[in-house]
Amino acid sequence: MKGTGQLLNLDPSGLAAIVLRTLVVYVVLLVGLRLAGKRELGQMTSFDLVVVLTISNAVQNAMVGEDTSLNGGLLAAITLLCVNWLVDRLGLRHAWFRHRLTGSPTLLVHEGLFLEDHLRREGIAKEEVMQALREHGVDDLRAVKLAVLEVDGTISVIPSDVKSSRTRRRIRGRKPAG
Repeated sequence: MKGTGQLLNLDPSGLAAIVLRTLVVYVVLLVGLRLAGKRELGQMTSFDLVVVLTISNAVQNAMVGEDTSLNGGLLAAITLLCVNWLVDRLGLRHAWFRHRLTGSPTLLVHEGLFLEDHLRREGIAKEEVMQALREHGVDDLRAVKLAVLEVDGTISVIPSDVKSSRTRRRIRGRKPAG
């Protein structure tokens, strides 16, 4: 029986449809956010929050359809948690998958100079980079060795006067280079 407010729905075909629709919504949103770029994953503005809330409301019906039962909502939530866990595990096990999913950092400033093509490709204005520099206590572009747009949308800044060092520490059983 299709749910119109009933507490439980035990129809196996209806529950399977919820799982399938939820998986499709998850994949489409994951691909859409990945295509939107790293910049969209950084600090959220009020506009970004409205978009996220609107998307969540819009896809709710796409996931559960007409089933408004407790089972339907819980099944959609559990499906999202499970597929997110699976994607996380795949990313940890397979570097190529993690790279496809999260991308790679982008160099924005090198030795005090903007890398114009990288800024353009990532859709970042010079003013945004300068704001990030000031947040890191740097007020002169020439004092920057590197500024990097990280995969999470934040900008890391390395001033020119900072000494760099290397480590030969093994990470997750990898053999040291050299």
